[in-house]
Amino acid sequence: MSRFKLIIEYEGTRYSGWQLQKNARTIQGEINKATCIALNTNDFEIYGSGRTDAGVHALAQVAHLDVQTMLAPDIIRMKINDELPADIALKRVEKASSRFHARHDAISRSYIYQISRRRTALGKRYVWWIKDNLDVNLIEQASEEFVGMHDFRSFTSDDPEEKSTKVVIESCKIATHGDLIVIRIIGSHFLWNMVRRMVGVMAGVGRKKLNVEDVRMFLKKKSVIPASHTAPPSGLFLENVYYRNDIISDHIHQVMNI
Repeated sequence: MSRFKLIIEYEGTRYSGWQLQKNARTIQGEINKATCIALNTNDFEIYGSGRTDAGVHALAQVAHLDVQTMLAPDIIRMKINDELPADIALKRVEKASSRFHARHDAISRSYIYQISRRRTALGKRYVWWIKDNLDVNLIEQASEEFVGMHDFRSFTSDDPEEKSTKVVIESCKIATHGDLIVIRIIGSHFLWNMVRRMVGVMAGVGRKKLNVEDVRMFLKKKSVIPASHTAPPSGLFLENVYYRNDIISDHIHQVMNI
């Protein structure tokens, strides 16, 4: 078997997330079908760096593919892309070490969330439109509370009895681009619904429906309030997955120009 590293881009609106599921259309399921046809084999395995939820997009999801083939990486990329639907694309395929693991070797991940301050006809699938006035300074103050190691049990649907809910957030920064507010979060890993609840709480502070002290309280003890502020999946993008020796850029870019 040969191992390949896949860099994958997708628009997640039509899918029930990354992970393979019975009776649901998923990103991994579509890639599996395309690989089977493109490489004319059922003898392969694909492992993703982590799951994304239904409706969430990716600029650079990472997976590894184990398959017996003599084809060059660029040929594999082209053949699989020919079989994929238009809203999923392999950006790169690279030969990888047999020891490389897309999930276990990842040291950080970054997400981008886009909030629009105006109604948009072209960017609806890629933003959360908030009609209320938003105080960006308050959003920035709230974002600072998340940096460091915290217990995010208030920000996830994961069971803290089954897995640790402690996560290291390396950076949580805000930038504005015209009518867009872009939030970029870098962390060691992320829990189920965690980023969307973080964004929802930050937006709640920006709307003056919550305050910064509430954020501190949610990180100190379990609360159901963040769940009621969960941001929609439309504005969320898995931006990148980082491995040892990768350089993490400080630049915050928008996905849609609106």
